[in-house]
Amino acid sequence: MAALLGEPTFSALQKWGSSGGNQTVVDMVRPEMLHMIDPHWYSFPPMNPLWHAILGFVIGVLGFVSVIGNGMVLYIFTSTKGLRTPSNLLVVNLAFSDFCMMLCMSPAMVLNCYKETWVWGPFACELYAMAGSLFGCGSIWTMTCIALDRYNVIVKGLSAQPLTNKTAMMRILFIWAFSAAWTVAPLFGWNRYVPEGNMTACGTDYLSQDFLSKSYIMVYAFFVYTVPLCMIIYSYFFIVSAVSEHEKNMREQAKKMNVASLRSQENADKSTECKLAKVTFFD
Repeated sequence: MAALLGEPTFSALQKWGSSGGNQTVVDMVRPEMLHMIDPHWYSFPPMNPLWHAILGFVIGVLGFVSVIGNGMVLYIFTSTKGLRTPSNLLVVNLAFSDFCMMLCMSPAMVLNCYKETWVWGPFACELYAMAGSLFGCGSIWTMTCIALDRYNVIVKGLSAQPLTNKTAMMRILFIWAFSAAWTVAPLFGWNRYVPEGNMTACGTDYLSQDFLSKSYIMVYAFFVYTVPLCMIIYSYFFIVSAVSEHEKNMREQAKKMNVASLRSQENADKSTECKLAKVTFFD
């Protein structure tokens, strides 16, 4: 751990231990950033440099794993012709969104953790927060579209209208247009992007009490979190119910016919759809 922290961080640890209660988490912030910081954060003492180092290490590892993992998904799905199905276009879009989020945000966060404050300036702070909003919203709504597609295939079955490449691309276009609209809104005065927490990251201003800031947070939370969550819960509730009912009927029919299994190719295909639904759910 000593090698990880290095001498400068160890010195900062000693300074932190003897600083008493006079310092705040804002003390190390660069002067050009101070106008963006809410007074709320002036009441918090600086975080222990050891925790900064641990957080930077964890974020670095998670970022590396995510970039490599999602990069492999993008490569495999785009280079294998048999995987280029309409449903998999949504999976690729999810991998792309997660890949871009970690590629854009993880390196900056790691350096800030070891510097113990935001070091990139106000403009980069806004870009960082915009990336989090854009790709976060994109990932959430992509998972929602995947859940609805699984609901369409598994619950409705043969009566469902199949997803086409054109429909899938239209949904992906909607996802990014919708996400971009929420991302740029703070740049036009509806809320703003500011440093937050231990001052090593930036995000949406959720502390200001003026009407514009509060209304953005409430409307954003409703359309980007509450609505997708309800749709995902609704979809997977009926997916689980349909799969459970199907398995129950299969077991009862097999018992009547005195055979071990009645699984056909159709059932195997349905099992594949269920597996894809499980992967998306746990993602």
